[in-house]
Amino acid sequence: MSQDLHRNWNGRSIELLLESMAEGVFTLDPDGRITTWNPAMRRITGYREEEVLGRTCELLSFNRCVDQGCPGDVRECGILKGNRVDSKECVLRHKDGFDIPVLKNARAIKESDGTIIGVVETLTDLRRLKRAEHKVEEVSRLLGERHQFGNIIGKSHRMQALFESVEKAAASNATVLIQGESGTGKELVAGAIHFHSHRKDNLLVTVNCSALPESLLESELFGHVRGSFTGAVRERIGRFEEADGGTLFLDEVGAISPYIQVKLLRVLQEREFERVGESRKRSVDIRIIAATNRDLLEMVREGVFREDLYYRLRVFPIFLPALRSRKEDTPLLVNHFIKRQNSNTGKHIQSVSRSAMGILMDYPWPGNVRELENAVEHAFVLCQGSRIERSHLPLEIREYGQQSAAVVSPASDKPNRRERITHERLVRLLEACDWNKAEVARQVGLSRTAIWKYMKKWDIPFQR
Repeated sequence: MSQDLHRNWNGRSIELLLESMAEGVFTLDPDGRITTWNPAMRRITGYREEEVLGRTCELLSFNRCVDQGCPGDVRECGILKGNRVDSKECVLRHKDGFDIPVLKNARAIKESDGTIIGVVETLTDLRRLKRAEHKVEEVSRLLGERHQFGNIIGKSHRMQALFESVEKAAASNATVLIQGESGTGKELVAGAIHFHSHRKDNLLVTVNCSALPESLLESELFGHVRGSFTGAVRERIGRFEEADGGTLFLDEVGAISPYIQVKLLRVLQEREFERVGESRKRSVDIRIIAATNRDLLEMVREGVFREDLYYRLRVFPIFLPALRSRKEDTPLLVNHFIKRQNSNTGKHIQSVSRSAMGILMDYPWPGNVRELENAVEHAFVLCQGSRIERSHLPLEIREYGQQSAAVVSPASDKPNRRERITHERLVRLLEACDWNKAEVARQVGLSRTAIWKYMKKWDIPFQR
């Protein structure tokens, strides 16, 4: 290959390289004038090549260069004096007049004798990264807002006691066990504890223990090394490492197997664990919050949950009341969900009719607050006016209200023929209704007096 051909080939290779680069690249001659301008520079700055060749980089108005802003005199530029710029965040002015955040690198090109023959500069557009950072900040802000105490709605004495427990838990580093039925807001309480604790600037990592089989849950929690099992093609950190410095929330902890129970107990005792497939111990600084809708103490008695793990988890127990046991909070919750749905849908629903609210108050809410929220959302789909009516409520809730209205008068002490009651059934209903005799009476079509008489007859205690 001749020298001229070799030179042309090298020049063409450099052109192709510059054209294919995602980073902006431009070069300056010893007088500080632009000699090369790749396509990425046009995308970043808005200037075409023919608009900038022969001009100085002053047209970009960098707010930072070597140690200061761009000098007025190009001969004073530190790059042309042999200095360099290494990965400095700065801002340039786009052709259309707005600022662009970039990451800048610059080097002087020298001959073997040290004579500067030019400068090469590269720019990385940081707009996408900045947008991602802002999005993360916004998500963190919204997440913190979601877990404020103000989002745990209730004025009943049970809820006031709950607020007090959450505040105390947030001020400590103790392991917390949150117990309550499905839909009572266990994850919301866990978030409130984390975001009001000294760990709030670190991660809250959630693991649903019932969603994964034992083998996958072990890897999810503790991580694994490459080749530790079939399909482990790369190393992976677990949720314990991810939550280091923050809080790990173990939802549905009652679903974990005996094997995982042993490994979890070790972490609680020693704050150490091993990844799947390795013997190296790793230490973590985490706070553990667990939640369950199961009766863990009963599971201990049955031998399916370790007693030592149970007491390790319930250092500070918090009990979430069922919605049916705090009916006075129902209107507050309904109004809260109406405001949320108005914001989400753009509607302007103001209230709930008296008959609809009566049904919402009487319904036992087996799905608790989550079911109530879904009922309000259902009503928003059907409601076209400013008030939610009875007909806008879900069918099963309306039917329950119709059944309640159709039973015999509460003044009657005789059981309904269709609702024969037994000792065992009465006890089950009392448990389900949190010992609310009036609610039990409504469900079986009897008066509250009749329920009292049956309880006295069968020697059932009047309180839990």
